[in-house]
Amino acid sequence: MIIEHKMAKEKQETESEIVNETDTSTELTLENQPKGVISQTKTNLSSSNLIKEFEREQLKKQLPEIYVGDTVKVGVKITEGNKERVQPYEGVVIAKRHGGLNQTITVRRIFQGIGVERVFMLHSPQVASLKVERRGKVRRAKLFYLRDRVGKATRVKQRFDR
Repeated sequence: MIIEHKMAKEKQETESEIVNETDTSTELTLENQPKGVISQTKTNLSSSNLIKEFEREQLKKQLPEIYVGDTVKVGVKITEGNKERVQPYEGVVIAKRHGGLNQTITVRRIFQGIGVERVFMLHSPQVASLKVERRGKVRRAKLFYLRDRVGKATRVKQRFDR
C-alpha cells in the first residue's frame, strides 16, 4: 500500500513537471511575438467584435439616402415554387427605425382604395433594389397622420433641394 502511494506521488510530480515545461514553451512563443500581434488576437476573439465584424460584412454598400416623406420604389424578391422574381412596391416612407444592419423603413401605399403598409429591412437579401422616385417635404419624423387621410389629402409636397 505504501509502495502504491509513493508511485502515485512520483507520477503526479512527473505530470506537473511536464505541465510546467509546456507552460514555459507557450510563454516563450508569446514573448517572441510583437505586442501588436498579441493584442489583435485577443480583440478578434471577443464575441462582440466578431458580431460587429459579421454585421459590417452584411451591410449593403449601394443604398440611396432615404428620408421620411420620400416616395420610393422597393424591388422585393418573391419566390414562387422554384422561380424567383422581383416585384416593385411603390409608396411613401412614413417611418424610419433603428440603424446599421437592423435599419427598417415603413412604406405606405394605397391599393384598391385600401391603405397598405409594409416594413422593409433595408439590408435584407429580400430587398433587391431601392430607388427614390421623388423627395418629400415634411416636418415630422413619423408620418402616421397619413393613415387618417383619404385621397388628395395624403399627398406630400415635393422637395427639390436634396
